[in-house]
Amino acid sequence: MKKYILFLFAIVAGGRAMAQGYQITLQAPQFKSGIVYLTYYMGPNLNVADSAAMTNTGTAIFKGNKKLPGGIYVIVLPGKRLRTDFLIDKEQRINVKTDTTDLLNKTIVTGSKENVLYVQYQKYVAKKGKQLEDERKAYISSTNKLDSLQHEVTYNLYNGELNTYREGIVKNQPGSMMAVLLKAMKEPAVPILMPQTREDSLKNYNFYKSHYWDGVTFMDERIIRTPFFLKRLERYYQEVVPQSSDSIIKDVDYKLLLARSNPEMFKFLLNWVTDEYINPKYMGQDAVFVHLFEKYHSQGVSNWLNEKQMESISRRAYMLMANLIGEKAANLEMIDSSGKPSPLYDVNAEYTVICFWDPNCGHCKEEVPRLDSIYHASWKNHNVKIYGVLTPDDKENAKPEWEKFITEHKLGEWTHVYKTKAMEDADYAAQKPSFRQLYDINLTPTLYLLDKDKHIIGKKLTIFQLNDLLEVKWKTKP
Repeated sequence: MKKYILFLFAIVAGGRAMAQGYQITLQAPQFKSGIVYLTYYMGPNLNVADSAAMTNTGTAIFKGNKKLPGGIYVIVLPGKRLRTDFLIDKEQRINVKTDTTDLLNKTIVTGSKENVLYVQYQKYVAKKGKQLEDERKAYISSTNKLDSLQHEVTYNLYNGELNTYREGIVKNQPGSMMAVLLKAMKEPAVPILMPQTREDSLKNYNFYKSHYWDGVTFMDERIIRTPFFLKRLERYYQEVVPQSSDSIIKDVDYKLLLARSNPEMFKFLLNWVTDEYINPKYMGQDAVFVHLFEKYHSQGVSNWLNEKQMESISRRAYMLMANLIGEKAANLEMIDSSGKPSPLYDVNAEYTVICFWDPNCGHCKEEVPRLDSIYHASWKNHNVKIYGVLTPDDKENAKPEWEKFITEHKLGEWTHVYKTKAMEDADYAAQKPSFRQLYDINLTPTLYLLDKDKHIIGKKLTIFQLNDLLEVKWKTKP
């Protein structure tokens, strides 16, 4: 489904105004013309902070009167095929000299102590990474058990050396940006506890979750301008945190509270979680988005968003508020094909399935008869009833086709309803929300499941998902 808005990664590289600003001088003798870009990591893409033209002496200067915020920056050379990265932190008078024959080993960065350590680290990791990859390939291709064991031992030795090197930087250079980045990259150690019982597995999970963010401070915005922070954030909310809306809301509120003292980190986190849950992957998680709207966006906290963005967020939130899981479904005051009033709340059933459909919709033509088949095969015996709602805007012209479809497919046991144009005009004049607003109807068919008291217990499910949910309800019913 199409995402609505939020230009998450349109956070401009800015910072507090300072007289000294920044100046990044690039020397790339191999280039005598072209445009070079100073970019920074944030999210999945590189974002442009500045650009400059190469002179005929192979020099380009990026210059601004505001300091750049700290993070990993990348100079993209003319042609956009080659690039070199470096750190920007407190020191912002930096010279970068490149040699395109070997960018890793022959690029020299001066004017920044942070980059001395960063370059050393890059070279060490490149060397150790090659050794590890060679041992991995040798282990895979080995046909001798003794040789395989030796390659495994050597691989573990190299990996231990790499970890020791990283830990040494953190220990010996604790105030460096490299130490901050390495701590933020480090995966939490999993306790050596072979799960024998469900309790053992739960202990392992709780340990991993509670230590997932060890070494990361949500008050340091430098880590958001890295290639790894967003991936780690995504993994945490998609795989580590329990996927119930209540668990996510509690965790998100805590993270945002930690980040309140750093505007850029707070902005990044609020934008990302809003984008993540505006159209969530799992049913019921739209409650997270509604919570974010009510607690943050509607309170004026996200003042960096423009009027159009805020309007889109607000419209989406109001579309979802009336149909959250657990809420009582809005009554539908409609009439049947004979003109008789048949409101939703008059349906007396253990469970009510609302089917919003269009007889001219190709997908509806396939799914509606299947829905009726499974109703007769199983649901009917459990006091499930179907409330079918005609959705086309021009319902008067659609009505003959609707009635024909109902007759041909023998859908007579459903409650079939619609609203005339006069009824809809009256609702509009009275400023009453339409059924599309109340039930967030953008596609057809759309299925909702209500309990006997008309609370929403399932929405926007496929027929098979709906059947599975009903079967679970029947099995767990006391």
